[in-house]
Amino acid sequence: MEDLVESILDYIRSDYTDYAIMVNGEWGSGKTYFWNHKIRPKIESMQLNGKKYTAIYMSLYGISNLEEISKKIFIETTQLMDKNLKKFMDASGVATIPEYAKTGLDMANFFGVTQNGDRIDYGEFFSTDDKVLCFDDLERANVDVIDILGYINNFVEHDHIKTIIICNEKELSTKLKNSNLEMKTFIATYLLDKENKLNIKTDKPMVERIRDTIEYVFDKANDYERIKEKLIGETFEYVPEFNYIINGLLMRYEKYPDLIRFLRENTNLIITTFNKSGTRNLRILKHSLTNFKKIFDMVNKAYPNTNHRVLQTMLIFTIAISFEIKAGKITKDKFVNINNNEEYKAILVSSRVFMDNRQFYIKEFDNNYYYNFKAEYRFFKFIEIYVRTRIFDMRVFKEDMEVIRNTIDTDKLPAYKRLLTEEYWKISDDQFNGVIDEALDDVKNGRIELINIVKLFAYFAYFVKKDLINYDMKTIKSVFLNGMNISSLTSSYCDNVEEELSRVALEDDMSDDMDEILRHFNNINSKLEEKMYMEKAEDIFRCIPMKMEMFYDKFDKECMQIPIFKYYDVFQMFQRISCASNEDIVTIKEKLLDRAKRHGKELQEELPNLRKLKQVMDDYIDGKEPTIKMVMLQDFAEELGNIIKEYKEQEANVEGQNGNIVV
Repeated sequence: MEDLVESILDYIRSDYTDYAIMVNGEWGSGKTYFWNHKIRPKIESMQLNGKKYTAIYMSLYGISNLEEISKKIFIETTQLMDKNLKKFMDASGVATIPEYAKTGLDMANFFGVTQNGDRIDYGEFFSTDDKVLCFDDLERANVDVIDILGYINNFVEHDHIKTIIICNEKELSTKLKNSNLEMKTFIATYLLDKENKLNIKTDKPMVERIRDTIEYVFDKANDYERIKEKLIGETFEYVPEFNYIINGLLMRYEKYPDLIRFLRENTNLIITTFNKSGTRNLRILKHSLTNFKKIFDMVNKAYPNTNHRVLQTMLIFTIAISFEIKAGKITKDKFVNINNNEEYKAILVSSRVFMDNRQFYIKEFDNNYYYNFKAEYRFFKFIEIYVRTRIFDMRVFKEDMEVIRNTIDTDKLPAYKRLLTEEYWKISDDQFNGVIDEALDDVKNGRIELINIVKLFAYFAYFVKKDLINYDMKTIKSVFLNGMNISSLTSSYCDNVEEELSRVALEDDMSDDMDEILRHFNNINSKLEEKMYMEKAEDIFRCIPMKMEMFYDKFDKECMQIPIFKYYDVFQMFQRISCASNEDIVTIKEKLLDRAKRHGKELQEELPNLRKLKQVMDDYIDGKEPTIKMVMLQDFAEELGNIIKEYKEQEANVEGQNGNIVV
């Protein structure tokens, strides 16, 4: 890095130059930081031939015309001539003028407001041999790059002003090729058609022919190379000393003693994780450290005795996931369906034990960022949400931290959880049989959630196959089937079976045994679903007629797409509706018709009960004297007929789309 600094200073020291130099480097790699902290101070401390150099820096980011560049140069030079301004900057240690202050000073000059009444020193104004121009962000200007370089060439070739251009040539090349691409494609296609080359048979694909024509007709890259060859005398590749720059980034946190102490202690961890990201983007690292400050503060405030290893892992995870998302390596939703560390580890264990590549990215992420860093807790949902959405979810934060506090010591984990979330080879030989016996005892007595018994069976089948346990498959299967029966008494319905089982690889040679386990599970799970909906139906319909507001709220939130009428006794349903007020009978009727029109396809299973309900209402109304209540119930029964018709029509549409004949 010092060699690069000296090479740039040699250019400044040269008596006569008619060329500029370029510093090329990737976005976010610290080029501007390098200018501000390494180059600019040395230039402005130089004194050659009795003259002290002045560095004038301009970012071209967002510049939309060449006049804006001229204005920027004028503002910079006229302000730097103001003696009082120079004194203030020297006294206060200010190296650069803030943009908002430049605007104010510029307007003050425009309206004739001065601080010292000095006239402009035209000798100083016309002097060029003590100025150094620096143009940054060339590739981010909204002006044609060729025009900008031509403009800069005026200073270099005619005025011989020392000029440094900072840019990312890779992005510049992409910008040159992709500018006005739609127009270029249209013209290239038109030219190929005119030359009768559009439909001609050739081995070269059409896309490639159009691209070649675009490059031939609109070869801006060649224009750029020509003017660059004329303007740029030397191009220096900026390869930053990340250790130096990262230490500079950490200085921003000096006023937070606990945080800076932790970051200083873990500087190597930061650098290592940064290097593993495979990018040179220090801007993302800066953002990730800002994110970590928030995380560090919240953890220390709410959970002050958090394990040091956990904090280190949080630091790694925050930096890692920031790079994965912000550097465009993955889509933002890659981690969305992983809800906690246990699920994350279950995916890893499955992929490693069974050589399952369905979750290849997660395995690669873990192998990359946690290589040679051992930690049982490696996924933090609240951090993932914070980096992805910029929302710090306090509920998820507390859930994560409570789990961390209770499970950080794996020896205290239940045996079955160790098998599901920890690679079995990490369990010592003298512990393994004890873990197996404890897990098997939990299965026998139904102490494990039903879906976890299914997942656990895959591991036990694998252990039998590898002769790691002294059981045959028939015995193991019997234990698991019986254990599932007992577990069903306390387990909840699992509504995301496919997602849960996707975290465990199922080997082909045990498919028959697993199929039997899965069939038994699906049978029990469907009964649990029915039990769950029956309880939900009882909870919701008992609000009629005394708690109608609660009924409407629950029905709207929980039952619009669920065939809830399938799970409630028809006679009780009629009793409750008939006891409701006339107004509520009308409201329920309208709500059911609207629901049928919107979600009839999802509600087919409740059709038999709706038919029964209509029949019960018809029987009740038959022969009764007409009253307002009877009329309301009769209207309700007729509307049920329309609802049933709506269901049948939607069912017919679905069957018709599936190619079935509906009679």
